[in-house]
Amino acid sequence: MTLFKYQIFIFLVCFCSLISAQEGVEDRDMLSLRIQNYTDQAKLSSDRGDYYNAKENLQKALDIAKKIDDKKNQGIIHTKLGKLQYLIDEPEAAILSLSKAIQIQRNNNDYGNLAISYNIKGVIHSYRGEYSDALDYFNSAKTRFQEEDLEEYISEVTLNEGKVYLAQKEYQKAKEQLEKTIIIAKKHNQNRRLSSALIQIAKVSSALDNSALALSQAEEGLEIASNFNIEENINEAYLTLSDIHEKNGDYKNSFLYVKKHISITDSLLNIKRENLAQGKNVQYLNEYKDAENAQLQAQIEEVSAESNFTRITTILSIALITILSLLTLSLYKNNNIRLKTNNMLHKKNDELIVAKEKAELASRTKANFLSTVTHELRTPLYAVTGLTNMLLDENPKDHQIAHLKSLKFSGDYLLTFINDILQINKIEANKVELDPEEFNLKTKIENVVSALGNSANENETKIHFEYEDGLPESFYGDQLKISQILINLLGNAIKFTKDGNIWVRAYKIDQKEKMYTLRFEIEDNGIGITKEKQEHMFDSFSQGSVQINRKYGGTGLGLSIVKGLIQILKGKIYLKSDLGKGTTFFFEIPLEKAEDNQKPKTVVIDNSDKMKDLDLSNIKILIVEDNKINQMITKKILTKMDLSCDIVDNGEDAVEKVKSTPYNVVLMDIHMPGISGLEATKIIRTFDKELTIFALTAVTLEDKMHEFDEAGFDDIIPKPFKQEEFVNKLYNALSNKNVTA
Repeated sequence: MTLFKYQIFIFLVCFCSLISAQEGVEDRDMLSLRIQNYTDQAKLSSDRGDYYNAKENLQKALDIAKKIDDKKNQGIIHTKLGKLQYLIDEPEAAILSLSKAIQIQRNNNDYGNLAISYNIKGVIHSYRGEYSDALDYFNSAKTRFQEEDLEEYISEVTLNEGKVYLAQKEYQKAKEQLEKTIIIAKKHNQNRRLSSALIQIAKVSSALDNSALALSQAEEGLEIASNFNIEENINEAYLTLSDIHEKNGDYKNSFLYVKKHISITDSLLNIKRENLAQGKNVQYLNEYKDAENAQLQAQIEEVSAESNFTRITTILSIALITILSLLTLSLYKNNNIRLKTNNMLHKKNDELIVAKEKAELASRTKANFLSTVTHELRTPLYAVTGLTNMLLDENPKDHQIAHLKSLKFSGDYLLTFINDILQINKIEANKVELDPEEFNLKTKIENVVSALGNSANENETKIHFEYEDGLPESFYGDQLKISQILINLLGNAIKFTKDGNIWVRAYKIDQKEKMYTLRFEIEDNGIGITKEKQEHMFDSFSQGSVQINRKYGGTGLGLSIVKGLIQILKGKIYLKSDLGKGTTFFFEIPLEKAEDNQKPKTVVIDNSDKMKDLDLSNIKILIVEDNKINQMITKKILTKMDLSCDIVDNGEDAVEKVKSTPYNVVLMDIHMPGISGLEATKIIRTFDKELTIFALTAVTLEDKMHEFDEAGFDDIIPKPFKQEEFVNKLYNALSNKNVTA
């Protein structure tokens, strides 16, 4: 029997839990419906001008949204409250409500409603005459609406922008925004915005002395407002038409329209006064009731307090009331201070966010611009360098050789300049990554000195290399970046030293177990640098002077690149120089000593002479290139190597050619009409995984490189290329396919 009762008890508990859970779900759904009902009631009250009733309904909806933790509705209600508070002339409270809405909507990624909040906040700043802030918020709102594909909302933003530009007397900008408003409003049947935009653009036309167009636009706006009983726009149209007629000298019509304007203004003001007064009366009535209740309570307390302790109780009550009054006053003041501080903080926070969005947009625009400009420069540069090399190889006349060498020098200089700009851009964008590997430091410096030896000999300058005795040779680090630093600094020393000496030194200044801190010195006895110029030597495009630039050349980017690379390597650089005596650059970087039993990597071997070892009679290469000059140059290079090739100028034909003809190598351009080289390569990889495909392209930004790997390219040959590099890659591709003589 006891067991049976226990089972019944357990059943009842489970049943009650189920009912409670179901009721919890139903309660949440019911509360969500109540939120919707309150917001709908608020909209109806607001449309009637009953702003205080609307505010009360919104506050009830907000309380429920907080209770059920409905973040989305909290953001929407704060936005509606902000708009309502602006209408009843409470701008500080409106800004606070909108700031809360913006914070919630940003955290929830509710970008559509965030844009609405931005727009309303822009209107408030415009109302206060803060036009720059207003335009920033309108721009942010417009961007968000565009990202969310909410075109119908953009018309209100452009209308507000037009009003701001009109207030600033920037009539052309106002006209552009208002014309956009008219187009979108007509498309989405937005009669209120359409009539308002026509009235505003009529003001612009009048200001630009086009009175006939101004009258036509204002009358059209008035007609639409009248048809749909939009009283605010009707009133605005009357005043605008009065101003236009007065400017045209038609004082009779001007007086007629201004009378209509005054009449409808009085009507609108009376309605607004009634609604505002109603709200105030409710407030006063509540205060009166509170006072009456307090008085009644005091009487009750007075009757009940008749005892021997009446005087003591009265004194204590007065003291308590005084203390509470002082505390209330203090809290009131603190609350006002906190409210103003919060408003200021929210405003500054929003300004920082807008500034951050602007900076990110500028950064993306800069990267895209560099990518486009680099490609557009490299493509014709490929033709310049290619044709120059071809002409130099075709036995030119003696008097032409000097001109061709000058042309080749100019092409190489331009390519160096483009590469320097790209390097600076990557450093500034923090897109340069370390690639550490084991290498022989002493050999690396010797190779740099040897590579620049001819340039030093031309200046009749001698290079001296000093490597500290006992300093290890094998280290672990990014040898490519170290080479770039040494080449830039040593090249700079050679450029400014004629008939002199240069010293390159490497030695240890600190050691902690395997970590060495090494100092490198590049000293010359050249022309030196003035004290004033030394402070800016590591800035981009900084050079000694205009005269030095003309005499010695250079882009002014080398030392800026050096400083950026050294910072990436966690080092530092500084210089010492005396005008007319010479300059010494010092840089220090940390390097890890490599294990003694490991061998450094070997250098790449030039395979240009080994092409003769391959049987090239059956080799076929496909050139995919839309530029006719580049087609001719690439074909000429391959023909000189006894290689047969076909040419197509678009991606579609390249796919069909590969399907019908067995090729050994495809040289694929990227930017072409129709499908791009990336898309064409992806298609080819669906039916041929083994074919060697090189990207022969002018695109070199590192953030694009992953796209080539994903598309299925075997390697990349950037245009313009060095011929030995091109030959090396072809040799490696063909030798791997066992094509031997």
